Amino acid sequence: MALRALSPSVASTPLPEAVRAGIGALVGLVIVGLFVLSPAVDSQLGLYMIAPFGASAVLLFAVPNSPLAQPWAAIVGNTVAALIGVAVCLHVADPALRIALAVGFAVTATILCRALHPPAGAVAMTAAMTPDAIAELGYRFALTPVATGTVLLVLIATIYARLTGRHYPMRQVDDLNVNQTADPSPSTRAGLSEAELNSLLERYRQNFNLGAGDLARLVGAAELQAAAQRIGPVTAGTIMSRDLVTVSAGTGAQEVADLFRRHRFTSIPVTGPGRRYLGMIFQIHLIGADMLPEDTARSIMEANVPAASTDTPLGALLALMADGAVDAVPVLTGLALVGVVTRTDLISAFARHSMLK
Repeated sequence: MALRALSPSVASTPLPEAVRAGIGALVGLVIVGLFVLSPAVDSQLGLYMIAPFGASAVLLFAVPNSPLAQPWAAIVGNTVAALIGVAVCLHVADPALRIALAVGFAVTATILCRALHPPAGAVAMTAAMTPDAIAELGYRFALTPVATGTVLLVLIATIYARLTGRHYPMRQVDDLNVNQTADPSPSTRAGLSEAELNSLLERYRQNFNLGAGDLARLVGAAELQAAAQRIGPVTAGTIMSRDLVTVSAGTGAQEVADLFRRHRFTSIPVTGPGRRYLGMIFQIHLIGADMLPEDTARSIMEANVPAASTDTPLGALLALMADGAVDAVPVLTGLALVGVVTRTDLISAFARHSMLK
């Protein structure tokens, strides 16, 4: 048991996600270092890199959903810690006592400001350990380099998250859903208010690790998984539609629109030779698109729709379609399209299960 306590407590992370986080931190620090801050200490302008920026980059790019990584926590936390570190450095002569007081006061102050950000402790320690630089910069150290560098990292992290399909800053419970309306997305309708979710986080002392929005999404995902398990071992191959109407990449947009009207579909797959899957066209694409006469299926299809295999369990399909981003999931064998699971297929599966109980 003692040895098990030393094993990793974090779930394994896919390689692409680890690489995404590493590249983000690299890009963020390179941009800050090359264009704004100098790697060498500049006690005149104060525009120089400090080690805590590396710790901030870990949070901003690797765990962007953490409450400790949000813009308020990062910017306010680092700045408040810098102010405290400077104040202690200017008034306490003993190095060991200076460092301990700076970090201790910074931890207390950032918690009271609701801006706990672990690198802030390192910011306070950096100020306490560099009395010569602080003597020249004084409280300006909090503005440059600390606040300036942190703001830049937050801006870069925000842009990088959007470009790589992630959410930063953290999604809140009352964020607009995929339809841009105020109703909570289905995955966050946990039956609990934001205040109740926050109360749960405080009760179990998890409010520094998880936000109310993410807790709602976890509860919703758990409910979907439990519902899928009650149905039994139903897979995509069991419930998918097999007799498919498809179009080629070169099919004209007008012909695609005619197929939607004729068959009353909400989605149509796009395939190549040998039924090779290329993408999906959703009815909403036609409604919102400013189509030109020369447009084809390739120009209006969505190529990044999540796909399933015939063995994908129902629970995974529920999670893919719960938030309304897609209403159909292609089912592939290798690269070939063999079926499509729609929301109607899911509803029918649940209805059959209910009648058999």
